[in-house]
Amino acid sequence: MEHTKKVRVLVVGCGNMGASHAAAYHVIDGFEICGLVARGASKERLNEQLGGGYALFDDYATALAETRPDAVCISTYPDIHEAYAILAMEHGCHVFTEKPLADTLEGAKRVAATAEHLGRKLVIGYILRYHPSWQRFVELSGTLGKPLVMRMNLNQQSHGRMWDVHRNLMKSLSPIVDCGVHYIDVMCQMTGSRPVQVNAIGARLTDDIPADNYNYGQLQIRFEDGSVGWYEAGWGPMVSETAFFVKDVFGPKGSLSIVAKDAGGSGNSDNVSAHTKTESLRLHHAELDSDNAFVSQDEWIDLTDEPDHQELCNREQRFFLKAIQEDLDLTEVTAHAITSLQIALACDESVKTGKPVLLL
Repeated sequence: MEHTKKVRVLVVGCGNMGASHAAAYHVIDGFEICGLVARGASKERLNEQLGGGYALFDDYATALAETRPDAVCISTYPDIHEAYAILAMEHGCHVFTEKPLADTLEGAKRVAATAEHLGRKLVIGYILRYHPSWQRFVELSGTLGKPLVMRMNLNQQSHGRMWDVHRNLMKSLSPIVDCGVHYIDVMCQMTGSRPVQVNAIGARLTDDIPADNYNYGQLQIRFEDGSVGWYEAGWGPMVSETAFFVKDVFGPKGSLSIVAKDAGGSGNSDNVSAHTKTESLRLHHAELDSDNAFVSQDEWIDLTDEPDHQELCNREQRFFLKAIQEDLDLTEVTAHAITSLQIALACDESVKTGKPVLLL
């Protein structure tokens, strides 16, 4: 595809993330939105926000047939990611899909195999990979020695519309699968090691979700190099705001923490813009002198390139455009997405069986 030709993209799902991705396509010169698809009124609201004029569809298959797009952006609930992605590729489209790639490991592998077989570009919405501060967080973790201890969470005291969103998500996935893939991916990047075992616990704190699901979970991962990590996620009106923000890692040589004074403050946990904020990194050096005093003071790394949530979505979509225009090889990043989903689903299995799961 010549760079002078705009990529015509069909946006499927017009809620939180779909609206953000559509806003990116609306302003990025290389894209042209050819339609908005949603079953409810969200597409009308989004169309109005973007200035109107876009074709609106209730049915995905009809939209594909009528608009004949070059690419499809999928921001629906996870249980239809697989079917929609494969159908798009079979219609000749490249695909950007929100995480997780599918709601089963086998489904994720089928999507990846279809992309490879048909020669389509597949980009998955791992938004932290496009955040310069999180990139720096992963990079500096490499100075701490091995093994690493990694501690992360994202608990959300959701209410109002966000509680509706979370309840709908929990019809197909638990919080530690839906959110956990991001932070599992970060842990895998930090260690560069193979995960070998997971343990997880969970609790169902409301009758507003399916009987076989839970709205709080905590997972633990053990890596081949001896590194360990935990992640917890809880959704709902009962979740503690105090438990919202922990993002740090330590090793033999010291520790590194994301310090988000504003993002980590009370009342922000269900604000999607706060979920990616970093603001500053605190790097601690463990070296002691002969009196067991620290040789060096902690370093505060202020982060000047701090994109907001919309700018992160813009960066994701600019990468999607580059992947299409420059025929980038996405095999490795797709494999990473599948690995993080495999680990998250194994954690889900551990919650439901009460037993550890070995990753062979």
